[in-house]
Amino acid sequence: MRISLLAVGTRLPAWIGDGFETYRKRLPGHIQLELQEIPSGARSGRDRVSSARAEEAERILRRVDDSDLLIALDERGREWSTMELASELERWMAEYPRVALAVGGADGLDQACRKRAQRLWSLSRLTLPHGMVRVVVAEQLYRAWSLLAGHPYHRA
Repeated sequence: MRISLLAVGTRLPAWIGDGFETYRKRLPGHIQLELQEIPSGARSGRDRVSSARAEEAERILRRVDDSDLLIALDERGREWSTMELASELERWMAEYPRVALAVGGADGLDQACRKRAQRLWSLSRLTLPHGMVRVVVAEQLYRAWSLLAGHPYHRA
């Protein structure tokens, strides 16, 4: 199964890439986690925020196939416990060869992404830096897998 983390933003600090890679490499071979960086939309002119979000959504959605499960990371989404995420991951592995996780830019995700997504997932009620989201998602996917595999990484 392939999980694509479609994240708006480029040129982030090296520690973010290092953190993401740490957990990506820990996942077993049958779960391929990849990061696809999406350039931020242009934020100039009068309607800069909505046009930038729309541009970012277009770039994200171009990378999602019709058969992919798309999950939008959004503050209005549902928070999952570790056990719930493990159940989600188990279902994804059984039903979907490809899953896309969409992370918006500084102004969040456009309605087009939220509308296309089958699920909305909120990592926390806290506002997290977008780079940090990459690391948290990778770690939580590894934790969910370790729970399913009976690996001692996750301790309840």
